[in-house]
Amino acid sequence: MKVLKYTKPNRRHLMTATRREHDLLGERDVPADAYYGIQTLRALENFNITGVHLDQFSTFINAFAQVKKAAALANHEVGALDGKIKDAIVAACDEIISGKLHDQFLVDMIQGGAGTSTNMNANEVIANRALEILGHKKGEYDYCHPNNHVNKSQSTNDAYPTALHVALDGYIERLIGSLQKLHDSFARKSREFGDKLKMGRTHLQDAVPMTAGQEFNAFATMIATEIERLDEPRRRLYEMNMGATAIGTGLNAPAGYIPACARHLAAVTGKPYKTAQDLIQATQDTSGYVHLSGNLRLIATRLSKIANDLRFLSSGPRAGLANYILPDRQPGSSIMPGKINPVIPEVVNQTCFHVMGIDHSIALASEAGQLQLNVFEPVITFNLFTAMVMLSRACETFAEKCIDGIQLNEAHCREQVLSNIGLVTALNPYIGYEKSSDVAKTAKRTGGSVYDIVLEKGYLSKDELEKIIAPENMVYPKK
Repeated sequence: MKVLKYTKPNRRHLMTATRREHDLLGERDVPADAYYGIQTLRALENFNITGVHLDQFSTFINAFAQVKKAAALANHEVGALDGKIKDAIVAACDEIISGKLHDQFLVDMIQGGAGTSTNMNANEVIANRALEILGHKKGEYDYCHPNNHVNKSQSTNDAYPTALHVALDGYIERLIGSLQKLHDSFARKSREFGDKLKMGRTHLQDAVPMTAGQEFNAFATMIATEIERLDEPRRRLYEMNMGATAIGTGLNAPAGYIPACARHLAAVTGKPYKTAQDLIQATQDTSGYVHLSGNLRLIATRLSKIANDLRFLSSGPRAGLANYILPDRQPGSSIMPGKINPVIPEVVNQTCFHVMGIDHSIALASEAGQLQLNVFEPVITFNLFTAMVMLSRACETFAEKCIDGIQLNEAHCREQVLSNIGLVTALNPYIGYEKSSDVAKTAKRTGGSVYDIVLEKGYLSKDELEKIIAPENMVYPKK
């Protein structure tokens, strides 16, 4: 079989050369060098909503190619698809998986039709590339048809959500890697700061001493917990509805196709995909996406909390807490010379606010599904991808441009501990409540250091006091 070499076309097609295609609504001229067809053309005309197109989510494009490849292999296995056509479809899918033809996936991410435009964009691109591989021209659909061959035994209602599951697994994997990177940055800083004393705070007021290492270890623990939490929604995604066709009854799917498709998709992706037990339920129920979105919201909540803490703890540099010194990233003011702002935590905060809003959008879209299909999967898809990509980038930016370069203002933190009235809480077991209260009142009245007042009053010797305020005796639970 002669295989024509793929050459990347000009995305800005000039309508000087066209080919004629037809569909249910009539005929239209399609750019001659386009791999997409008439249904994609109509979608380009109908849906100009976000300005964000399929080609901006390459993982989703690759997922569609993997699903179409598995379907072609399954159809051939059960005798429903000619071997030459199967080979051409598989070859076209492999090219897409390798990164080719992505510029031909042009429909808007948010579209009417429950994702039909996305599915047809994939079907048309794969069919036209398969035609070239078979030695035919684009648009000669008698030899390989977008619906009759590439979409054989399928509906948008099973192909689209299955591709979504495959893509989400890829985005979750990336997010886990980004979260792990941020976790590791916090863990390294925890070890670096170790037993360096600083004040802990509750109600935005001084509380009791702790170490900077403990503070950053708590941040690392928060992130580690969220990595673990992603496992459950990810496992749910390995259950898919390929073979359900329109509503879950499997209409037009030949005998043996459903288990064959699941087996081939698992082989193509290297992931344990399996057929849902109830295909009618799986075709209409989008609660798994709500579950995943809830996890993303929780990640955003914790990230934003950490960013808030670091902005507060680094406030100053002269009139704030100034416990930590964040890396200087850019001038902070167009009018105040020398001002540096905590821009990285600020951008993390804003990312998290956006992800929290996305979670609400996904919940509304899932609830609004009716009867045997949720037609709002495109907005769920767009929002899940957006949330995960933004969170991944935010974690990497936070780690690389803030956490890795953060410094502890050690002398200032120690001075805050020794002069802080909260220190008397740690002294209470040694000098008693009455003497501790006396020290606290004196410190408030005079503004003096608790450390110095204890020595002046002779309640403890310098050696005794140093031993008591040693981190191992003051900030760790007794065993």
